[in-house]
Amino acid sequence: MRFRFCGDLDCPDWVLAEISILSRITSIKMKLLCAQVVQDLIGKSIDYEKVFKLTSDAKYDVSDVKASLAALHFIISNAGKYGVDGDSLSSELQQLGLPKEHSTALCRTYGDNLTKLQDVFAATSLRLGKLESCDWRVDYILSSSQLSDVSEPSVQLQMAVEPAELTTAEHFAFNMSSDKFRVLLSELKQAYALMDNLS
Repeated sequence: MRFRFCGDLDCPDWVLAEISILSRITSIKMKLLCAQVVQDLIGKSIDYEKVFKLTSDAKYDVSDVKASLAALHFIISNAGKYGVDGDSLSSELQQLGLPKEHSTALCRTYGDNLTKLQDVFAATSLRLGKLESCDWRVDYILSSSQLSDVSEPSVQLQMAVEPAELTTAEHFAFNMSSDKFRVLLSELKQAYALMDNLS
């Protein structure tokens, strides 16, 4: 069977296995667990003390807690990525065996935070590195140790690029002749025009 929150594919077996574990907690605690997962998805951290308190009466061990959080993370993030509405998600989760009260609690939390989730997903999907800074300098070389008369401009570029993984910026520095700089500038303008036409 195909499910919209799985991208119109079958639900993974490991998620099916975790649904029975999620069924052991109350619907109120399910809603609170979902709130913790949503916080994690929008960039805040999970309060693991709170999670362990919520799952203690269901006699979850550490692996059950991790698996439950992973399953909720999968369900909520995929539903947000594929634009599944709360009613459809609730229906699909009930088809997989999650009790109605639990799926309603999950979908209420999901529906309340859907806009935030989609904003986060849009900001982080297909993210490329970005140019943090670019400094340049043009030197006019009169002569060198190799040649007595050069009389040619040289362009020196220094760039700092922030990778997509949000680590520290990488720095690049290089020199080029004025001819190579003209080619680079022309190609960058073409690339910019193509990208501008796409948006």
